Amino acid sequence: MFTSIAGRSVVVTGGTRGIGKGIAAVFAGAGARVLVTGRDEGAARTAADEVGATGYVAADVSRKADCEKVAAAAAERLGGLDVLCANAGVFPSARLGDLAEDDIDRVLGVNLKGTILTVQACLPLLRASGHGRVILTSSITGPVTGYPGWTHYGASKAGQLGFMRTAAIELARDGITVNAVLPGNIMTEGLAGLGDDYVNGMTAAIPMRRLGTVEEIGHTVLFLATDEAGYITGQTIVVDGGQTLPESPEAVS
Repeated sequence: MFTSIAGRSVVVTGGTRGIGKGIAAVFAGAGARVLVTGRDEGAARTAADEVGATGYVAADVSRKADCEKVAAAAAERLGGLDVLCANAGVFPSARLGDLAEDDIDRVLGVNLKGTILTVQACLPLLRASGHGRVILTSSITGPVTGYPGWTHYGASKAGQLGFMRTAAIELARDGITVNAVLPGNIMTEGLAGLGDDYVNGMTAAIPMRRLGTVEEIGHTVLFLATDEAGYITGQTIVVDGGQTLPESPEAVS
């Protein structure tokens, strides 16, 4: 049996929908005090109510001032911070030849820069915790696989892991662990918006013959936040139903 994390303070960035909302719901269900962040204040308020979070704050993680606002809100409303789930991410699709500079800046700004800025802003609180945990939501796309239209997204997700490894070394002396979860295809609003052909094609490529759920990602993140995972740092966990295992489509036919 794992040590309970009831009463611990948790921030989930990008927690208004999809995987982030699922992570927030799992932590709230485990008795943690959760602060949900999102760029839209109304969506953040609604998500916080729906998952039973302690509170919410509107923030754009690509802006340093907003990340500092998140840290201040955690100190004020949660009394500190034990677990930072750096989940905020965007994934506008565009082929390399058509990729606009603004899209590159936006994706790297939220997914990579936003991760760094959020961790940086929350460092004093995580150090004071005594058992600080940082869990990044990366992806199989970039670190493990590629997909047409997501060169910028893949680069941002691979970049998160480069950040993670050095941050894990730097923060180890403070008792802070830094790890990442790499989801495969998870049934979210964003994935559903890619259309039935995409969903059906991806499902057929997964040995378990189904897409993952946001709760399954949430429970993996929850494990990395436990005392029992305290000696794990700088590591990744792929949660993809075996999608990255087959060497050819025939292997899952």
